[in-house]
Amino acid sequence: MTMSDDRLTTLEIRAAEQEKTIEELSGQIAEQWKLIERMERKLAALTDRFLALEEQAASDVPVTKPPHW
Repeated sequence: MTMSDDRLTTLEIRAAEQEKTIEELSGQIAEQWKLIERMERKLAALTDRFLALEEQAASDVPVTKPPHW
């Protein structure tokens, strides 16, 4: 094997390793994106629940001035 063959083999190995790394990272990004979307939906649902509870609580409390007024 000549020096140029060694260099070519080394480059091919690096390219294959980098391709594998890119595929792994792409998979991780896809999984994280799914998680972010689920969390966004949960946050929206919790926000809606909170606002509904806040409206309910506000209508139960009469608006009156404190005794010292």
